[in-house]
Amino acid sequence: MAKSKTAFVCTECGSEYARWLGQCNDCKAWNTISEFRQAKSPSRGGNFSGFAGITEAKVQTLDSIDLGELPRFSSGYQEFDRVLGGGIVPGSAILIGGEPGAGKSTLLLQTMCSLAASMPALYITGEESLQQVAMRAKRLGLATDKLKMLSETSVENICNIAEKEQPKIIVIDSIQVMHMADVQSAPGSVSQVRESAAYLTRFAKQHHVAMLIVGHVTKDGSLAGPKVLEHCIDCSIMLEGSTDSRYRTLRGHKNRFGAVNELGVFAMTGGGLKEVKNPSAIFLTRSEEQTPGSVVMVLWEGTRPLLVEIQALVDHSALGNPRRVAVGADQNRLSMLLAILNRHGGLQLNDQDVFVNVVGGVKVSETSIDLALILALVSSFKDNALPQDLVIFGEVGLSGEIRPVPSGQERIYEAAKHGFKRAIVPYNNKPKQAIDGMEVIAVKKLSDALEVI
Repeated sequence: MAKSKTAFVCTECGSEYARWLGQCNDCKAWNTISEFRQAKSPSRGGNFSGFAGITEAKVQTLDSIDLGELPRFSSGYQEFDRVLGGGIVPGSAILIGGEPGAGKSTLLLQTMCSLAASMPALYITGEESLQQVAMRAKRLGLATDKLKMLSETSVENICNIAEKEQPKIIVIDSIQVMHMADVQSAPGSVSQVRESAAYLTRFAKQHHVAMLIVGHVTKDGSLAGPKVLEHCIDCSIMLEGSTDSRYRTLRGHKNRFGAVNELGVFAMTGGGLKEVKNPSAIFLTRSEEQTPGSVVMVLWEGTRPLLVEIQALVDHSALGNPRRVAVGADQNRLSMLLAILNRHGGLQLNDQDVFVNVVGGVKVSETSIDLALILALVSSFKDNALPQDLVIFGEVGLSGEIRPVPSGQERIYEAAKHGFKRAIVPYNNKPKQAIDGMEVIAVKKLSDALEVI
């Protein structure tokens, strides 16, 4: 019998070491290295017939590979399909993460009950009992006569039962409670999560079954377990949203079958998660009165534009070190924009507290927020409100130039569709043809934008 091998794995980046270290040498994270006992090599026969025997691989040239249309089937929700790249691909492994109470199990239960009417579906629950799942389905008013349920935590038993039932789609809720007999560690450990995910992914590929795997998140909001878990799956999506908000955002972080950073918006209601067809309308519930420091900008999320409101508050500071607070925006970028505004805009805020908020809980990571954020700061500092029908976007460079952003014309068209009449945009994003009812003001430098307002 072969001896089991012990290694030490970093849960942040997946690097392996021969002994324990306090800090990972690759990602420089502290206290992230855990002991990992590798499983013994499986026998050739495996635990289910899908691994029986060894088939010889065929070598092909790149031009001889069939480029037929990728088969997909709809989940029943357009927002879910959008994040997945157009639908669920048979044989793919999809990892769904989120905070406790975000609605992961609710979304998957609604999806599975809908798909069970047209294809064999199997829902594996390891954290909840079958009675709890049935009570939730009854409360949501879902059709429960077609969906097959199983309460099991052994990965080998799950694959054996799934091979007999032959479903087209399987939900694993969740990967942190699954375990394998050959791995000598507790469920939820690095080794169990790693080996269980690899085993389930291999089963999905060989049996052409879509596998939806629920994963927990850590304190900082990232998926729990080693980074190898994200490498072995095909698609990684996160369901985000605070418990005090009725809206949930489904965002794609990795997708081998479509674009990443796609965004789907759902509303949590008494009847479960409902799709939001026009998410821009949610984040634009502005006050009818014009208020200083408020401006609307256009984000680009995946393949569609999204209008959000930026709020800024500049107030005299009674502290020796003024505060800089950014909610929904990058704190370091805010400090950089304040320095640009001081150097190229002639506006000193060294003795002012600065607070920035992106309305609706949206997190903005792209650089198109720069120009809107600077003009919102100026509006608050001067106590002069900007027009309600004005939309702004653009990247600001360190020398005060306004740089273009991707999909500029599509952003302007989206703003015009929502009734905005004026737009301040980078000069290179100016549309070639005039847009009916929209006055587009193209600027090259920050000083030009300040003169406009």
